[in-house]
Amino acid sequence: MEQSSFKSWPESAARLVAVAAGRAPADLVINAGRVVNVHTREVLEGWQVAIADGRFAYVGPDASHCIGDTTEVVDAQGQYLIPGLCDAHMHIESGMLTPAEFARAVIPHGTTTMFTDPHEIANVLGLEGVRLMHDEALLQPVSIFTQMPSCAPSAPGLETTGYEITADDVAEAMNWPGIIGLGEMMNFPGVINADPKMLAEIAATQNAGKTVGGHYASPDLGPAFHAYAAGGPADDHEGTCEADAIARVRQGMRSMMRLGSAWYDVETQITAVTEKGLDPRNFILCTDDCHSGTLVHDGHMNRVVRHAISCGCDPLIALQMATINTATHFGLERELGSITPGRRADAILTDDLTTLPINRVIARGVTVAEGGEVTVECPHLDWPEYARKTVHLGKTLGAADFEIAAPEGANSVRAKVIGVVENQAPTKALVRDLGVADGLVQMDEAQDVCQIALVERHRATGDVVNGLVSGFGYTGRMAIASTVAHDSHHMIVVGTSREDMALAANRLGEVGGGITVFKDGEELALVELPVAGLMSDAPADEVAAKAQAMVEAMADCGCTLNNAYMQHSLLALVVIPELRISDLGLVDVTRFELTNLIEEN
Repeated sequence: MEQSSFKSWPESAARLVAVAAGRAPADLVINAGRVVNVHTREVLEGWQVAIADGRFAYVGPDASHCIGDTTEVVDAQGQYLIPGLCDAHMHIESGMLTPAEFARAVIPHGTTTMFTDPHEIANVLGLEGVRLMHDEALLQPVSIFTQMPSCAPSAPGLETTGYEITADDVAEAMNWPGIIGLGEMMNFPGVINADPKMLAEIAATQNAGKTVGGHYASPDLGPAFHAYAAGGPADDHEGTCEADAIARVRQGMRSMMRLGSAWYDVETQITAVTEKGLDPRNFILCTDDCHSGTLVHDGHMNRVVRHAISCGCDPLIALQMATINTATHFGLERELGSITPGRRADAILTDDLTTLPINRVIARGVTVAEGGEVTVECPHLDWPEYARKTVHLGKTLGAADFEIAAPEGANSVRAKVIGVVENQAPTKALVRDLGVADGLVQMDEAQDVCQIALVERHRATGDVVNGLVSGFGYTGRMAIASTVAHDSHHMIVVGTSREDMALAANRLGEVGGGITVFKDGEELALVELPVAGLMSDAPADEVAAKAQAMVEAMADCGCTLNNAYMQHSLLALVVIPELRISDLGLVDVTRFELTNLIEEN
């Protein structure tokens, strides 16, 4: 396989100048193509590109003077040459894959740069987990930059994580070679209230000259939002409507519009550009969370760009939102994001700018994928044993651990229920009247109300917090359990049968983490995620096949939601309204306080 000769700009500057001037031969020349210039938003017909030391040396109408005896020449035959795609905000762990396997999955789709926030593993393994993700990311043939997680726990006092991230941790990580900035600042109430710890993390990042990621998951665009913007976050991906996008860019933030496996927030926000006519350079496309099935079957950033175009966005503007806009935002405009001299030679050959078929992918001057197949190695770390043994239940669970006791003498109760919203991260705070039998609150299939439990898995306490959820449509006797439980990553169990809930939870304790679906006492599907209970280091197609079996098993249990597993995994995310569950109890995220499951009469 071809190996990269990639060098930094200072190391390669003299050669780049010599190649551009015709005094030295290029490593690679691509001719007879249509070069897409994202700086000027134009297609340059017949332009040619010369590459040396993994960087663009010459981009112009005729590169023949750059060709020597050792130069490889690629005839683009009228194809478009576009910059490699950048994902501005994402969590590798959501793909259920390690960085190496995630890279292997997305490279054929044209993704050559990722800005990743490993706050999932930070909640399980702390700073050492972040270091492992960072180190494997730097081994890859594409560019994977790491944002130092800011919020573990995401909401102090409302959840207990395996580890906590401190301001000192943030300051230390800012010196690591692959750290590009601070991960999404989810504790927006902390910023609004000038919490010293949150502001210290932001200050450490800004003192290092790096970018602070935002996460303002509230519809309130009044003084609270303005206070958050004043606190320093430079972007936000939690917008769900046009007004959200406009509000963010008017405050000098970048609006990151996401299309993940379950988040469809591009169509409702991109009208700020396509209809309102706002400057598109302040808008960025990202995925946030994509599971392995989406990556294998549907794509990655190429899927997002196609979607933006289908929503009425000009193809060249959509490409800007996935390339140069992202690079500029992170202070890397001179390093990547465009096909111009000095930048990393990241590019895609495609036949069409609207449907975006990915014919060949070049990263750092090397062909890394062709015809949908990866052509380079994606090196793995040797993940240590402590990162593979992270599920500690403390005991064997039984059906009794999932009982919800009713008030003494009650025949019925009025209970708070988490309401799942299809294709969106927020939930609804519902109230339902439920029956009581043998002193226990009953589930109600007619009202689509089943149980949810948060099982502690970091410290072997044996604790189980029980609640109620609606929206999945489950029927019969079933349960689904997952050690992916954003962001504290305990274990979420949802089911209509307490016996099956116990079976599912114990099964994940046995295999060391993952996702399992039980029906009528039998296991229908299992996705093993042995690394931190979050990821597999198996190939993406193998994980995707197991994940697809899991999706089919959920459907077999009556679920009809699009990407329902993503909704399941977020039910403990106590920084997104309205109602969530944590190891400390039921959380009212509109007030950021614990609340009672059963309302008093």
